[in-house]
Amino acid sequence: MRQRRNSWRILVACMAMVLSLAAWAETPEPLAPLPLTVDADASRVMLGQRLFHDPKLSDQGKRSCASCHPLDKGGMDGKARAEAADGVSLLRNSPSLFNVSFNYFFNWDGVVTTLEAHTEKVMLNPKIMNAKWPELIERLRAEPDYIDAFKRVYPEGLTKANVVDALSNFERSLVTPNARFDRFLRGETAALNADEQQGYRLFTALGCVACHQGVNLGGNLFQKFGIFGAPQGQQGPLDEGRYSVTGNDRDRGVFRVPSLRNVAVTAPYFHDGRAADLAAAVDTMAEHQLGKRLAAKQRDAIVKFLQTLTGEYLGKSLVVNNKPKP
Repeated sequence: MRQRRNSWRILVACMAMVLSLAAWAETPEPLAPLPLTVDADASRVMLGQRLFHDPKLSDQGKRSCASCHPLDKGGMDGKARAEAADGVSLLRNSPSLFNVSFNYFFNWDGVVTTLEAHTEKVMLNPKIMNAKWPELIERLRAEPDYIDAFKRVYPEGLTKANVVDALSNFERSLVTPNARFDRFLRGETAALNADEQQGYRLFTALGCVACHQGVNLGGNLFQKFGIFGAPQGQQGPLDEGRYSVTGNDRDRGVFRVPSLRNVAVTAPYFHDGRAADLAAAVDTMAEHQLGKRLAAKQRDAIVKFLQTLTGEYLGKSLVVNNKPKP
């Protein structure tokens, strides 16, 4: 009789395990791989690429979009805070432009909701490009090949709207698919080793995935920076975050949750660049966003997982060559 009871218990336990595994298999994955290709108008992308690297877009003719977003360095400048056009005041940390088309909000405070509006706002910002449309269009029209290039791509030729459109099309093309984690999500389980898979499990179980979700692992939500107390190590003056956009007290210290795509090549971290490396960033997030202190082994596993998010641009993996700068 006892043997029968034990056999029954084993059978029930096995059935429960099977049901649990089935439920896990049916649970929607909170993250999704980047598409391997994106639809793009090649002629507009090429024209936008030229504009992106042209310092004529700035008032003084000394900086281009690529000055703060160099594509050979993860799409950001590697500085804690970007340097303003006056060379003195400091801005927020420069977010990467790679995979920017998968964001729902732009800038750290979510001031705009379309890539076109973001592109124009950056160009006209007196602290960044300080461009003025009449003068900018005049500078571009002074070059006959620009006039010809715009006529080939746009029936209206070289106009303000078409400059913004070309730049936005190029920025939408800055997609970095085929990270090892993307391959893992597509069923190639060997793409991640045991430590990296453990890091992913921790990332999910601890709740990091609640904010860093979707195809871009972030970019579409807002969160207060420092739910469980203010993080230490702030760089520069106090930043009110989204409050500067909405004027609502509840938005003080609230920022757009950044994408974690290519995070291993975009140090330093946070809106003010206070974290020099991934280990410091993970510890800060765990303690001040989740109210948890991680063991070194847990933190290191999550860091290893984050390092699997580095994708490929134009068929080549992004290089880990950013170094924090003052």
